[in-house]
Amino acid sequence: MRLKPLAQQVVVVFGASSGIGRETALRLAQKDAKLVVAARTESALVSLVETIRAQGGQAVYQLADAARIDEVQAVAERAIVEYGRLDTWVQVAGTAVIGPFLETTAAEFERVVQVNLLGQVYGAMAALPHLKRQGGALIHISSVEARRSMPLQSAYAASKHGIEGFLDSLRLELEHDRLLVSVTNILPGVINTPFYNKALTKLGVKPSSVPPFYQPGLVADAILFAAEHPVRELIVGDAGRVLDYLQRLSPALTDRLLQLVGFKFQYTDQIEGESAPNNLFEPIEGDNRTEGDYRQLTIPSFFDWLDRYPGAKWALGGAAVAAVALLAAGQSRRGE
Repeated sequence: MRLKPLAQQVVVVFGASSGIGRETALRLAQKDAKLVVAARTESALVSLVETIRAQGGQAVYQLADAARIDEVQAVAERAIVEYGRLDTWVQVAGTAVIGPFLETTAAEFERVVQVNLLGQVYGAMAALPHLKRQGGALIHISSVEARRSMPLQSAYAASKHGIEGFLDSLRLELEHDRLLVSVTNILPGVINTPFYNKALTKLGVKPSSVPPFYQPGLVADAILFAAEHPVRELIVGDAGRVLDYLQRLSPALTDRLLQLVGFKFQYTDQIEGESAPNNLFEPIEGDNRTEGDYRQLTIPSFFDWLDRYPGAKWALGGAAVAAVALLAAGQSRRGE
C-alpha cells in the first residue's frame, strides 16, 4: 500500500484546538497538506486557521463534537466540499475525569467513553466511505493506557482499551476486503499538553501524571510519519515502551509499581475543585496552546525513530550481533 506525500494530501485533524491536534495541524501545514481542522471551541479553530494561512498554508475549520455522529460526518463532508477528496483522517479528540471510580458519576463515565471511544468510531465511520475510493490513512490517537491502566483514570483507561479492540477488528475487515486504507494506532505516553488543565478533577487539586513527560511534537512526528507510511502502531515515548513491556512481563509487578507512583504523582499542590472549568461536557475558552504546564518534567525519547526507520533497527541489531561476535572471538584468541 502506498500513501501520498503530505504535500498532495487533504487531511482532517479532529481535536485540533490544543495540544497534540493543534501541533499536528501546524506541522502538516508546514508540509503543504490541505487541512480541515475540527473541535468544539470556535475561537481556538479560528486562531489556528489564521496562523496556518498567515504562514502560507491552506486550512478551513468545522465546529464539531466528537460524540455526535452527525457533526463528525459534517467534517468529512466539509473536506469534500472544500478540496474534493479526503486522504487522511486523524482522530485526536479526548477528555477525562481524573479521580476515584467511586466518585465518578454514570454521566461522567459515559461522556468520557462517548468522546474517547465512540468519537474514534464515528471518525472512522465518517472517513471510510471517502478513503475506500482511492485509499488513504486512518490515524487514531489512543494512549499507552490502552495497554496498562493508571489508577484514578478508570473511564479514560476503559475508553482507550476499547479503541485498540475496535481497530484490531476494523483492520482485519479492511484487509479482507482488500481496501487500501492504512489503520494506525498511536499510543502516546505522558505528553505535556493542556490535557491536565482541561480534565475534570475529583482530586481537590489540579491533576498531573507520572513523569517523565514528553513534548507534543513527538506525537505529531509519529502522526506525520503514519500519514505517509502504512504502520500498524507507534508507541510514543520511551517510558511508555517500558510500561508496555512491564505489563507484558508481569501485570502483578506493574501493579506494585503503580501502587508506589501511580497515585501520588497525579496530585499537585494547586487547589482545584470539581467546579473549575473543564471540557468534559462543554468546550472551554483558553489553553488553546500546544504545550501544557510541565515542560520542566519533559525529556527526549530516544527510540521512537526506530519504529519509523525499521532499516536502522535491523542495522543496529546487526551491528550489536557483530560486536558481540568480535568480542567473543577476541576472548577466544586470548584463551588459546
